[in-house]
Amino acid sequence: MYPLKFEPILKQLLWGGDKIIPFKHLDATMTQVGESWEISDVENSESVVANGPDKGATLSEMVGRYKEELVGESNYARFRNKFPLLIKFIDARQDLSIQVHPDDILARKRHNSMGKTEMWYVIGADPGARLRSGFSQEVTPKEYKERVYNDTLPEVLQEYEVHPGDVFFLPAGRIHSIGAGCLIAEIQQTSDITYRIYDFNRKDDKGHKRELHTELAREAINYEVLDDYRTLYEPVANEPVELVACPYFTTSLYDMTEEISCDYSELDSFVIFICVEGSCTITDDQKYEISLRAGETVLLPAATQSVCIQPEGHVKLLETYV
Repeated sequence: MYPLKFEPILKQLLWGGDKIIPFKHLDATMTQVGESWEISDVENSESVVANGPDKGATLSEMVGRYKEELVGESNYARFRNKFPLLIKFIDARQDLSIQVHPDDILARKRHNSMGKTEMWYVIGADPGARLRSGFSQEVTPKEYKERVYNDTLPEVLQEYEVHPGDVFFLPAGRIHSIGAGCLIAEIQQTSDITYRIYDFNRKDDKGHKRELHTELAREAINYEVLDDYRTLYEPVANEPVELVACPYFTTSLYDMTEEISCDYSELDSFVIFICVEGSCTITDDQKYEISLRAGETVLLPAATQSVCIQPEGHVKLLETYV
């Protein structure tokens, strides 16, 4: 098998901005593009292979066709024909709604779906751009509901001014909201279940307020209060820096000006590289070569034993696997 690229799935959204099209170097005139789904096995939003002999096949077809060779033995045993990760770029021109996602148990019970644990890597941020993650003080489920109805919920959420390179891990159950001016790479479980809690009384283009899921969210929220919801790390050049390791994905940052070789012979998983800055060439052990530049994502099959990454000047990559 060879490294796979996919056609981006562009989502025009009420709050979407104008950064994704130029970031991805696309020749498109779409406006209000809030999300680009880079790798997706979500029903009705399935990624399609963009390169090589399998061009035109959906990700779901690829998993069914190649099984362990594509995703790894343990992943295939665990997830069968469902690809377990969803990769996105998000551009918020306005604040997104305050929301939460259910964990595996609740999602399976209510929706017959995976839960939604995710992480954010901030690619770009306008001056003063902020986001919310977690509670800033103790809140009971009863008080949460009261604050939604009296428009004071944002007052008890932790808010951060963000800058490129900031990382936030969002386990299912953590209340959160992306703020205006943020361009983000998101890595998450394959799930599109979002409980919208509060939407700042916004109206859509038809003058209607969007549906809220206040009651569904109440049971899904983790009300724990932490001192700091950021994922802090020490940047190091030319070697992988682990950002997040959880049961659903492990993600590292590569900030490179020199060639790096990666040995995957002991890893029983596919590997995804997301290019957030610069460009590079990736060559695998079968001598397949693929170029990658900012805004592009590549999926290395589990059969890949090793790769050599050659930066063209300076490149930043997110590496993620299960």
